[in-house]
Amino acid sequence: MDCNYLKECGSCTLFTPYDEQILFKSDLIKQNFSEFYEGKFDLFSSSPKHYRTRAEFGLWHEGSELCYTMHAKEKGKRIFIDECPKVCEEISHLMPRLLENLQSDEILRTKLFGVEFIACKSGILVTLLYHKKLDGEFEVVMKNLASRLGVTILARSRGQKLLSAELNLIDELNVDGQIYKFSLSENAFIQPNRAVNEKMIAWAKECVETGGDLLELYCGHGNFTIPLSFKFKNVLATEISKSSIANAIKNCELNGARNIKFLRMDADELMSAFAGVREFNRLKDINLSDFNFSHVLVDPPRAGLSESVVNFIKNFKNIIYISCNPETLKENLNELCKSHKVIKFAIFDQFANTHHIECGVLLEAKDKF
Repeated sequence: MDCNYLKECGSCTLFTPYDEQILFKSDLIKQNFSEFYEGKFDLFSSSPKHYRTRAEFGLWHEGSELCYTMHAKEKGKRIFIDECPKVCEEISHLMPRLLENLQSDEILRTKLFGVEFIACKSGILVTLLYHKKLDGEFEVVMKNLASRLGVTILARSRGQKLLSAELNLIDELNVDGQIYKFSLSENAFIQPNRAVNEKMIAWAKECVETGGDLLELYCGHGNFTIPLSFKFKNVLATEISKSSIANAIKNCELNGARNIKFLRMDADELMSAFAGVREFNRLKDINLSDFNFSHVLVDPPRAGLSESVVNFIKNFKNIIYISCNPETLKENLNELCKSHKVIKFAIFDQFANTHHIECGVLLEAKDKF
């Protein structure tokens, strides 16, 4: 990647040509997981630049001048940047215009310490982070800036949140020629590489030949849930975030998905409900025994699955495991492969020019259910 800050900025950690990077990553995964799988690894690459639809930067003040900052490769240091080739073109084009406008207005510039970008089909959300009280005069100036730039601006300070206009973040994903629409909140977890995310969803759909019902843990706003729902009779999906559940329900309506039930529960609560240990008011309209789960899908955080969750999902014939951390995935497979075998394995390069690797694994029970 052609970047003026390569090897100085801590964001990128791989500096070889992209075809060498992807070969390095695929070889690493194949070696580390050879004990679990001897078949063909599906490999999904990224564009080497302009792939991030979500990004965040610090802001450095030097008198009336502002500069974007990133963490430096040297621990505890920062570097000053005026561009980032990893961000999508919409954000890349906006960055210098935003900085110029912020610098020229003292009200907007004062006590500003960070900026975040989310680019989606409906436009760009810019979040400005402040160490000051945001008053009425600030709100007027902020709205004028949003209008000039053609974006939505969210300003945050301790205990305060101001929006330039009603928040209406809608993104679209093209999965095998089918368009799925997603409503997002400003703090939603979203896959930052849209193109690779589309490939991840398509791969997960290919894991299902015939489906009964699907159970999904850590469903978020329905990134996998909505597209996969059309391959199952019924879907039960759980998520602990209240805002994510609200968006997931809205996303069902946007995509005409009528066979999904969402539960705001963490994994431990769900396991207690399945075991009949306790009753939950949130389950008053849902009878777990009515479901005939043929598949379970898990997309856990970097810490992977706890021992209790691993033992719980062993009770399902087919497991689709999406992992953002190969180390914890390997730990979990050490246990899961006592009862299941790996049928498919995918490597997703969500973050080009970094050591980060995401994986997808389809497991099938060794003994017939």
